[in-house]
Amino acid sequence: MSTRAPISFWREAKITLILAIPIIVGQVSQMLMGVTDSVMIGRVGAVPLAASALAGNLFGMFFVVGLGLLLPVTVLVARARGGGEPQRCSELLRHGCWLALGFGLIETLVMLGLGQQLGRFGQPTEVVAAVGTYFNLIAISLIPSLLFQVFRQYAESLGQPRLPMVVMLGGVIANVILNWILIYGRWGVPALGLDGAGWATLLSRILVLVVIVVWLARDIRFAEFWPERWMTRISPTRLREMLRIGIPASGQLLFESGAFAAAAIMMGWLGTVPLAAHQIAISCAAVTFMFLLGLSMAVSIRVAEAVGAGERNRLRSIGFGGLAVGTILMTGFALVFFVGADVIAARFVSDPEVIATAGNLLIVAGIFQIFDGGQVVGSGALRGLTDVRVPTLITFVAYWVIALPGGYALGFAGGFGGFGIWLALAAGLAFAAVLLAARYARLTRTAPV
Repeated sequence: MSTRAPISFWREAKITLILAIPIIVGQVSQMLMGVTDSVMIGRVGAVPLAASALAGNLFGMFFVVGLGLLLPVTVLVARARGGGEPQRCSELLRHGCWLALGFGLIETLVMLGLGQQLGRFGQPTEVVAAVGTYFNLIAISLIPSLLFQVFRQYAESLGQPRLPMVVMLGGVIANVILNWILIYGRWGVPALGLDGAGWATLLSRILVLVVIVVWLARDIRFAEFWPERWMTRISPTRLREMLRIGIPASGQLLFESGAFAAAAIMMGWLGTVPLAAHQIAISCAAVTFMFLLGLSMAVSIRVAEAVGAGERNRLRSIGFGGLAVGTILMTGFALVFFVGADVIAARFVSDPEVIATAGNLLIVAGIFQIFDGGQVVGSGALRGLTDVRVPTLITFVAYWVIALPGGYALGFAGGFGGFGIWLALAAGLAFAAVLLAARYARLTRTAPV
Protein backbone atom coordinates (compact mmCIF):
# COMPACT_ATOMS: atom_id res chain seq x y z
CA MET A 1 0.00 0.00 0.00
CA SER A 2 1.34 3.42 -0.90
CA THR A 3 1.97 6.06 1.73
CA ARG A 4 -0.78 8.20 0.16
CA ALA A 5 -3.46 5.55 0.60
CA PRO A 6 -4.58 6.46 4.16
CA ILE A 7 -4.88 10.13 3.15
CA SER A 8 -7.07 9.11 0.20
CA PHE A 9 -9.13 6.82 2.42
CA TRP A 10 -9.98 9.48 5.00
CA ARG A 11 -10.38 12.18 2.38
CA GLU A 12 -13.03 10.09 0.62
CA ALA A 13 -14.68 9.34 3.99
CA LYS A 14 -14.88 13.07 4.72
CA ILE A 15 -16.43 13.84 1.31
CA THR A 16 -18.96 11.05 1.81
CA LEU A 17 -19.88 12.38 5.25
CA ILE A 18 -20.38 15.91 3.90
CA LEU A 19 -22.75 14.53 1.24
CA ALA A 20 -24.49 12.29 3.79
CA ILE A 21 -25.32 14.93 6.42
CA PRO A 22 -28.18 16.67 4.54
CA ILE A 23 -29.47 13.28 3.36
CA ILE A 24 -29.50 12.10 6.99
CA VAL A 25 -31.36 15.25 8.06
CA GLY A 26 -33.91 14.54 5.34
CA GLN A 27 -34.33 10.93 6.51
CA VAL A 28 -34.81 12.03 10.12
CA SER A 29 -37.35 14.66 9.02
CA GLN A 30 -39.39 11.92 7.34
CA MET A 31 -39.47 10.06 10.64
CA LEU A 32 -40.43 13.27 12.45
CA MET A 33 -43.51 13.54 10.25
CA GLY A 34 -44.72 10.17 11.55
CA VAL A 35 -43.83 11.06 15.14
CA THR A 36 -45.71 14.38 15.04
CA ASP A 37 -48.72 12.64 13.49
CA SER A 38 -48.77 10.12 16.36
CA VAL A 39 -48.45 12.82 19.02
CA MET A 40 -51.19 15.00 17.54
CA ILE A 41 -53.56 12.13 16.77
CA GLY A 42 -52.94 10.67 20.24
CA ARG A 43 -54.51 13.77 21.80
CA VAL A 44 -57.80 12.85 20.10
CA GLY A 45 -57.94 9.42 21.72
CA ALA A 46 -56.56 5.89 21.90
CA VAL A 47 -58.78 4.50 19.13
CA PRO A 48 -57.68 7.09 16.50
CA LEU A 49 -54.06 6.50 17.52
CA ALA A 50 -54.43 2.73 17.11
CA ALA A 51 -56.16 3.26 13.76
CA SER A 52 -53.34 5.49 12.53
CA ALA A 53 -50.79 2.88 13.63
CA LEU A 54 -52.63 0.15 11.68
CA ALA A 55 -52.79 2.32 8.54
CA GLY A 56 -49.21 3.51 8.95
CA ASN A 57 -47.77 0.02 9.26
CA LEU A 58 -49.57 -1.19 6.14
CA PHE A 59 -48.62 1.95 4.22
CA GLY A 60 -45.00 1.43 5.26
CA MET A 61 -44.83 -1.98 3.61
CA PHE A 62 -46.14 -0.61 0.29
CA PHE A 63 -43.87 2.43 0.49
CA VAL A 64 -40.77 0.31 1.13
CA VAL A 65 -41.47 -1.82 -1.95
CA GLY A 66 -41.96 1.30 -4.08
CA LEU A 67 -38.86 2.95 -2.64
CA GLY A 68 -36.73 -0.08 -3.50
CA LEU A 69 -38.07 -0.07 -7.05
CA LEU A 70 -36.99 3.58 -7.46
CA LEU A 71 -33.48 3.23 -6.00
CA PRO A 72 -32.02 2.82 -9.52
CA VAL A 73 -32.65 6.55 -10.03
CA THR A 74 -29.97 7.28 -7.42
CA VAL A 75 -27.41 4.86 -8.82
CA LEU A 76 -27.92 5.39 -12.54
CA VAL A 77 -28.17 9.21 -12.39
CA ALA A 78 -24.97 9.36 -10.31
CA ARG A 79 -23.23 7.05 -12.78
CA ALA A 80 -24.42 9.14 -15.75
CA ARG A 81 -23.26 12.32 -14.03
CA GLY A 82 -19.84 10.77 -13.38
CA GLY A 83 -19.65 9.84 -17.06
CA GLY A 84 -20.57 13.36 -18.18
CA GLU A 85 -23.95 12.35 -19.70
CA PRO A 86 -26.51 15.05 -18.78
CA GLN A 87 -29.00 13.84 -21.42
CA ARG A 88 -28.98 10.37 -19.87
CA CYS A 89 -29.61 11.93 -16.43
CA SER A 90 -32.71 13.71 -17.78
CA GLU A 91 -34.02 10.52 -19.38
CA LEU A 92 -33.51 8.56 -16.15
CA LEU A 93 -35.49 11.22 -14.28
CA ARG A 94 -38.31 11.03 -16.82
CA HIS A 95 -38.46 7.24 -16.77
CA GLY A 96 -38.23 7.24 -12.98
CA CYS A 97 -41.29 9.49 -12.81
CA TRP A 98 -43.29 7.24 -15.11
CA LEU A 99 -42.22 4.19 -13.10
CA ALA A 100 -43.26 5.89 -9.84
CA LEU A 101 -46.57 6.98 -11.32
CA GLY A 102 -47.43 3.58 -12.80
CA PHE A 103 -46.34 1.45 -9.86
CA GLY A 104 -47.74 3.97 -7.37
CA LEU A 105 -51.13 3.76 -9.07
CA ILE A 106 -51.09 -0.04 -8.89
CA GLU A 107 -50.11 0.01 -5.21
CA THR A 108 -52.75 2.65 -4.46
CA LEU A 109 -55.50 0.53 -6.02
CA VAL A 110 -54.30 -2.51 -4.06
CA MET A 111 -54.31 -0.48 -0.84
CA LEU A 112 -57.80 0.87 -1.51
CA GLY A 113 -59.00 -2.69 -2.07
CA LEU A 114 -57.22 -3.82 1.08
CA GLY A 115 -58.96 -1.03 2.97
CA GLN A 116 -62.23 -2.90 2.44
CA GLN A 117 -60.79 -6.03 4.08
CA LEU A 118 -59.19 -4.61 7.24
CA GLY A 119 -61.65 -6.52 9.42
CA ARG A 120 -59.84 -9.72 8.42
CA PHE A 121 -56.67 -8.62 10.26
CA GLY A 122 -58.20 -9.41 13.66
CA GLN A 123 -58.09 -5.80 14.83
CA PRO A 124 -60.61 -4.33 17.31
CA THR A 125 -63.95 -3.45 15.72
CA GLU A 126 -63.79 0.19 16.80
CA VAL A 127 -60.32 0.59 15.23
CA VAL A 128 -61.48 -0.84 11.89
CA ALA A 129 -64.55 1.42 11.97
CA ALA A 130 -62.40 4.51 12.58
CA VAL A 131 -59.63 3.87 10.07
CA GLY A 132 -61.59 3.83 6.77
CA THR A 133 -61.31 7.37 5.40
CA TYR A 134 -57.87 7.91 6.91
CA PHE A 135 -56.59 4.71 5.32
CA ASN A 136 -57.92 5.73 1.90
CA LEU A 137 -56.30 9.16 2.12
CA ILE A 138 -52.98 7.63 3.15
CA ALA A 139 -53.25 5.20 0.24
CA ILE A 140 -53.78 8.04 -2.26
CA SER A 141 -50.77 9.88 -0.79
CA LEU A 142 -48.55 7.00 -1.95
CA ILE A 143 -48.33 8.40 -5.51
CA PRO A 144 -47.01 11.86 -4.55
CA SER A 145 -44.72 10.19 -1.96
CA LEU A 146 -43.06 7.99 -4.59
CA LEU A 147 -42.84 10.80 -7.14
CA PHE A 148 -41.16 12.98 -4.52
CA GLN A 149 -38.61 10.23 -3.92
CA VAL A 150 -37.67 10.28 -7.62
CA PHE A 151 -36.98 14.03 -7.62
CA ARG A 152 -35.25 13.82 -4.26
CA GLN A 153 -32.89 11.05 -5.39
CA TYR A 154 -32.27 12.89 -8.65
CA ALA A 155 -31.17 16.05 -6.81
CA GLU A 156 -29.00 14.10 -4.36
CA SER A 157 -27.32 12.17 -7.17
CA LEU A 158 -26.43 15.43 -8.89
CA GLY A 159 -24.63 16.57 -5.74
CA GLN A 160 -27.37 18.85 -4.36
CA PRO A 161 -28.72 17.06 -1.24
CA ARG A 162 -29.50 20.28 0.67
CA LEU A 163 -32.37 21.18 -1.65
CA PRO A 164 -34.55 18.11 -0.88
CA MET A 165 -33.50 18.38 2.78
CA VAL A 166 -34.95 21.90 3.00
CA VAL A 167 -38.12 20.80 1.18
CA MET A 168 -38.61 17.82 3.50
CA LEU A 169 -38.13 19.96 6.62
CA GLY A 170 -40.69 22.36 5.18
CA GLY A 171 -43.01 19.41 4.66
CA VAL A 172 -42.77 18.49 8.34
CA ILE A 173 -43.73 22.05 9.32
CA ALA A 174 -46.60 22.12 6.80
CA ASN A 175 -47.86 18.77 8.10
CA VAL A 176 -47.87 20.03 11.70
CA ILE A 177 -49.78 23.20 10.74
CA LEU A 178 -52.30 21.29 8.64
CA ASN A 179 -52.73 18.73 11.43
CA TRP A 180 -53.39 21.53 13.92
CA ILE A 181 -56.02 23.07 11.64
CA LEU A 182 -57.76 19.93 10.41
CA ILE A 183 -57.53 17.57 13.41
CA TYR A 184 -58.59 20.06 16.07
CA GLY A 185 -60.71 22.43 13.96
CA ARG A 186 -58.93 25.79 13.84
CA TRP A 187 -59.48 28.94 11.78
CA GLY A 188 -63.14 28.11 11.22
CA VAL A 189 -62.45 24.62 9.87
CA PRO A 190 -64.52 21.82 11.48
CA ALA A 191 -62.59 19.39 13.69
CA LEU A 192 -62.06 16.28 11.55
CA GLY A 193 -60.05 14.23 14.04
CA LEU A 194 -58.28 11.25 12.46
CA ASP A 195 -59.68 12.07 9.00
CA GLY A 196 -58.13 15.54 9.33
CA ALA A 197 -54.74 13.93 9.88
CA GLY A 198 -55.26 11.96 6.67
CA TRP A 199 -56.05 15.11 4.71
CA ALA A 200 -53.04 16.87 6.28
CA THR A 201 -50.74 14.02 5.24
CA LEU A 202 -52.07 13.94 1.68
CA LEU A 203 -51.90 17.73 1.24
CA SER A 204 -48.41 18.04 2.73
CA ARG A 205 -47.08 15.26 0.47
CA ILE A 206 -48.59 16.93 -2.61
CA LEU A 207 -47.15 20.25 -1.45
CA VAL A 208 -43.56 18.99 -1.10
CA LEU A 209 -43.81 17.33 -4.51
CA VAL A 210 -44.95 20.56 -6.16
CA VAL A 211 -42.28 22.60 -4.39
CA ILE A 212 -39.38 20.33 -5.32
CA VAL A 213 -40.50 20.06 -8.96
CA VAL A 214 -40.85 23.85 -9.35
CA TRP A 215 -37.56 24.45 -7.54
CA LEU A 216 -35.62 21.97 -9.68
CA ALA A 217 -37.22 23.20 -12.91
CA ARG A 218 -36.16 26.81 -12.18
CA ASP A 219 -32.71 26.14 -10.69
CA ILE A 220 -30.04 26.83 -13.30
CA ARG A 221 -27.78 24.19 -11.74
CA PHE A 222 -30.14 21.52 -13.09
CA ALA A 223 -30.85 23.13 -16.47
CA GLU A 224 -28.68 20.80 -18.58
CA PHE A 225 -29.98 17.74 -16.68
CA TRP A 226 -33.69 18.63 -17.02
CA PRO A 227 -35.88 16.80 -19.60
CA GLU A 228 -36.82 18.95 -22.60
CA ARG A 229 -39.92 16.82 -23.22
CA TRP A 230 -41.78 14.73 -20.68
CA MET A 231 -44.35 13.05 -22.92
CA THR A 232 -42.06 11.37 -25.47
CA ARG A 233 -42.00 7.61 -25.91
CA ILE A 234 -40.96 5.43 -22.96
CA SER A 235 -37.94 3.24 -23.66
CA PRO A 236 -38.56 -0.43 -22.68
CA THR A 237 -34.77 -0.93 -22.59
CA ARG A 238 -34.31 1.83 -20.05
CA LEU A 239 -37.19 0.56 -17.91
CA ARG A 240 -35.68 -2.93 -17.93
CA GLU A 241 -32.34 -1.44 -16.88
CA MET A 242 -34.03 0.25 -13.92
CA LEU A 243 -36.10 -2.78 -12.95
CA ARG A 244 -33.04 -5.04 -13.08
CA ILE A 245 -31.75 -3.07 -10.10
CA GLY A 246 -35.06 -2.01 -8.57
CA ILE A 247 -36.79 -5.38 -8.19
CA PRO A 248 -33.98 -7.02 -6.16
CA ALA A 249 -33.58 -3.81 -4.14
CA SER A 250 -37.31 -3.93 -3.32
CA GLY A 251 -36.95 -7.52 -2.25
CA GLN A 252 -33.99 -6.65 -0.05
CA LEU A 253 -35.92 -3.91 1.76
CA LEU A 254 -38.99 -6.11 2.04
CA PHE A 255 -37.00 -8.99 3.55
CA GLU A 256 -35.58 -6.63 6.16
CA SER A 257 -38.81 -4.84 7.10
CA GLY A 258 -40.76 -8.10 7.03
CA ALA A 259 -38.25 -9.77 9.35
CA PHE A 260 -38.55 -7.03 11.95
CA ALA A 261 -42.34 -7.18 11.69
CA ALA A 262 -42.16 -10.94 12.26
CA ALA A 263 -39.84 -10.38 15.23
CA ALA A 264 -42.45 -8.04 16.73
CA ILE A 265 -45.08 -10.76 16.33
CA MET A 266 -42.85 -13.25 18.15
CA MET A 267 -42.31 -10.74 20.95
CA GLY A 268 -46.08 -10.48 21.23
CA TRP A 269 -46.25 -14.24 21.79
CA LEU A 270 -44.11 -13.72 24.89
CA GLY A 271 -46.59 -11.26 26.40
CA THR A 272 -47.40 -7.58 26.82
CA VAL A 273 -44.23 -6.61 28.70
CA PRO A 274 -41.77 -8.08 26.13
CA LEU A 275 -43.76 -6.54 23.27
CA ALA A 276 -43.77 -3.11 24.94
CA ALA A 277 -40.03 -3.42 25.62
CA HIS A 278 -39.45 -4.44 22.01
CA GLN A 279 -41.34 -1.37 20.79
CA ILE A 280 -39.13 0.90 22.91
CA ALA A 281 -35.90 -0.71 21.73
CA ILE A 282 -36.89 -0.85 18.06
CA SER A 283 -38.02 2.80 18.15
CA CYS A 284 -34.57 3.83 19.41
CA ALA A 285 -32.84 1.63 16.83
CA ALA A 286 -35.05 3.10 14.07
CA VAL A 287 -33.86 6.62 14.87
CA THR A 288 -30.18 5.68 14.68
CA PHE A 289 -30.88 3.63 11.53
CA MET A 290 -31.89 6.84 9.73
CA PHE A 291 -28.29 8.03 10.14
CA LEU A 292 -27.03 4.81 8.59
CA LEU A 293 -29.52 4.95 5.74
CA GLY A 294 -28.47 8.47 4.82
CA LEU A 295 -24.81 7.44 4.90
CA SER A 296 -25.59 4.37 2.79
CA MET A 297 -27.30 6.52 0.15
CA ALA A 298 -24.31 8.86 0.03
CA VAL A 299 -21.90 5.92 -0.40
CA SER A 300 -24.09 4.50 -3.18
CA ILE A 301 -24.10 7.83 -5.01
CA ARG A 302 -20.33 8.28 -4.75
CA VAL A 303 -19.52 4.71 -5.81
CA ALA A 304 -21.83 5.01 -8.83
CA GLU A 305 -20.34 8.37 -9.79
CA ALA A 306 -16.80 6.96 -9.59
CA VAL A 307 -17.81 4.01 -11.80
CA GLY A 308 -19.37 6.39 -14.33
CA ALA A 309 -16.22 8.50 -14.38
CA GLY A 310 -14.05 5.41 -14.88
CA GLU A 311 -12.19 6.05 -11.61
CA ARG A 312 -12.08 2.52 -10.24
CA ASN A 313 -8.99 3.39 -8.20
CA ARG A 314 -11.31 5.35 -5.85
CA LEU A 315 -13.85 2.57 -5.26
CA ARG A 316 -12.22 0.94 -2.25
CA SER A 317 -11.44 4.25 -0.60
CA ILE A 318 -15.05 5.37 -1.02
CA GLY A 319 -16.65 2.08 0.03
CA PHE A 320 -14.45 1.24 3.00
CA GLY A 321 -14.23 4.89 4.00
CA GLY A 322 -18.02 4.86 4.26
CA LEU A 323 -17.90 1.63 6.25
CA ALA A 324 -15.39 3.21 8.63
CA VAL A 325 -17.61 6.27 9.15
CA GLY A 326 -20.63 4.02 9.72
CA THR A 327 -18.76 1.85 12.22
CA ILE A 328 -17.52 4.88 14.18
CA LEU A 329 -20.98 6.45 14.15
CA MET A 330 -22.78 3.32 15.27
CA THR A 331 -20.15 2.51 17.90
CA GLY A 332 -20.96 5.90 19.40
CA PHE A 333 -24.68 5.09 19.42
CA ALA A 334 -23.89 1.66 20.88
CA LEU A 335 -22.02 3.25 23.78
CA VAL A 336 -25.02 5.50 24.45
CA PHE A 337 -27.26 2.42 24.55
CA PHE A 338 -24.84 0.52 26.79
CA VAL A 339 -24.46 3.33 29.32
CA GLY A 340 -27.97 4.77 29.29
CA ALA A 341 -30.19 1.75 28.55
CA ASP A 342 -32.41 2.03 31.63
CA VAL A 343 -32.52 5.83 31.50
CA ILE A 344 -33.59 5.76 27.85
CA ALA A 345 -36.28 3.14 28.53
CA ALA A 346 -37.61 5.17 31.46
CA ARG A 347 -38.28 8.07 29.06
CA PHE A 348 -40.91 5.94 27.33
CA VAL A 349 -42.71 4.24 30.21
CA SER A 350 -42.90 4.13 34.01
CA ASP A 351 -43.52 0.38 34.43
CA PRO A 352 -40.36 -1.00 36.14
CA GLU A 353 -40.70 -4.43 34.51
CA VAL A 354 -40.93 -2.94 31.03
CA ILE A 355 -37.99 -0.61 31.80
CA ALA A 356 -35.82 -3.52 32.93
CA THR A 357 -36.71 -5.66 29.90
CA ALA A 358 -36.24 -2.77 27.46
CA GLY A 359 -32.90 -1.93 29.10
CA ASN A 360 -31.63 -5.44 28.37
CA LEU A 361 -32.86 -5.25 24.78
CA LEU A 362 -31.17 -1.88 24.29
CA ILE A 363 -27.85 -3.42 25.30
CA VAL A 364 -28.29 -6.03 22.56
CA ALA A 365 -29.44 -3.24 20.23
CA GLY A 366 -26.14 -1.51 20.93
CA ILE A 367 -24.31 -4.61 19.70
CA PHE A 368 -26.36 -4.99 16.55
CA GLN A 369 -26.08 -1.24 15.83
CA ILE A 370 -22.47 -1.84 14.80
CA PHE A 371 -23.37 -4.78 12.55
CA ASP A 372 -26.37 -2.88 11.16
CA GLY A 373 -24.00 -0.11 10.11
CA GLY A 374 -21.87 -2.61 8.21
CA GLN A 375 -24.74 -4.27 6.39
CA VAL A 376 -26.63 -1.15 5.33
CA VAL A 377 -23.53 0.72 4.15
CA GLY A 378 -22.26 -2.44 2.45
CA SER A 379 -25.58 -2.77 0.63
CA GLY A 380 -25.35 0.86 -0.50
CA ALA A 381 -21.80 0.42 -1.80
CA LEU A 382 -22.76 -2.70 -3.77
CA ARG A 383 -25.84 -0.94 -5.12
CA GLY A 384 -23.52 1.75 -6.46
CA LEU A 385 -21.85 -1.05 -8.46
CA THR A 386 -25.37 -2.15 -9.57
CA ASP A 387 -24.70 -5.44 -7.77
CA VAL A 388 -28.07 -6.28 -6.23
CA ARG A 389 -28.96 -9.95 -6.76
CA VAL A 390 -26.34 -11.56 -4.51
CA PRO A 391 -26.85 -8.91 -1.76
CA THR A 392 -30.58 -9.67 -1.88
CA LEU A 393 -29.82 -13.38 -1.37
CA ILE A 394 -27.46 -12.54 1.49
CA THR A 395 -30.17 -10.40 3.10
CA PHE A 396 -32.72 -13.19 2.75
CA VAL A 397 -30.40 -15.71 4.42
CA ALA A 398 -29.42 -13.25 7.16
CA TYR A 399 -33.00 -12.46 8.19
CA TRP A 400 -35.13 -15.43 7.20
CA VAL A 401 -32.66 -18.31 7.59
CA ILE A 402 -30.55 -17.08 10.52
CA ALA A 403 -32.30 -14.29 12.45
CA LEU A 404 -35.93 -15.43 12.60
CA PRO A 405 -35.43 -19.21 13.03
CA GLY A 406 -32.60 -18.45 15.45
CA GLY A 407 -34.83 -16.03 17.34
CA TYR A 408 -37.53 -18.67 17.69
CA ALA A 409 -34.99 -21.28 18.81
CA LEU A 410 -33.31 -19.03 21.37
CA GLY A 411 -36.42 -17.18 22.48
CA PHE A 412 -38.73 -20.14 22.96
CA ALA A 413 -36.91 -23.49 22.82
CA GLY A 414 -33.82 -22.01 24.49
CA GLY A 415 -35.83 -20.08 27.07
CA PHE A 416 -34.04 -16.75 26.51
CA GLY A 417 -37.26 -14.93 25.66
CA GLY A 418 -37.01 -11.52 24.01
CA PHE A 419 -33.28 -11.35 24.75
CA GLY A 420 -32.79 -14.48 22.59
CA ILE A 421 -34.86 -13.05 19.73
CA TRP A 422 -32.74 -9.91 19.68
CA LEU A 423 -29.49 -11.90 19.91
CA ALA A 424 -30.55 -13.79 16.79
CA LEU A 425 -31.31 -10.50 15.01
CA ALA A 426 -27.79 -9.35 15.88
CA ALA A 427 -26.35 -12.62 14.52
CA GLY A 428 -28.24 -12.17 11.24
CA LEU A 429 -27.00 -8.61 10.90
CA ALA A 430 -23.42 -9.70 11.63
CA PHE A 431 -23.67 -12.37 8.92
CA ALA A 432 -24.93 -9.80 6.40
CA ALA A 433 -22.33 -7.19 7.36
CA VAL A 434 -19.39 -9.59 6.93
CA LEU A 435 -20.58 -11.10 3.64
CA LEU A 436 -21.56 -7.79 2.06
CA ALA A 437 -18.21 -6.21 2.96
CA ALA A 438 -16.39 -9.29 1.65
CA ARG A 439 -18.32 -9.15 -1.61
CA TYR A 440 -17.51 -5.47 -2.09
CA ALA A 441 -13.85 -6.23 -1.43
CA ARG A 442 -13.93 -9.03 -4.02
CA LEU A 443 -15.67 -6.96 -6.70
CA THR A 444 -13.23 -4.08 -6.21
CA ARG A 445 -10.08 -6.12 -5.70
CA THR A 446 -8.54 -4.66 -8.86
CA ALA A 447 -9.12 -1.17 -7.46
CA PRO A 448 -6.38 -0.37 -4.89
CA VAL A 449 -7.21 1.44 -1.66
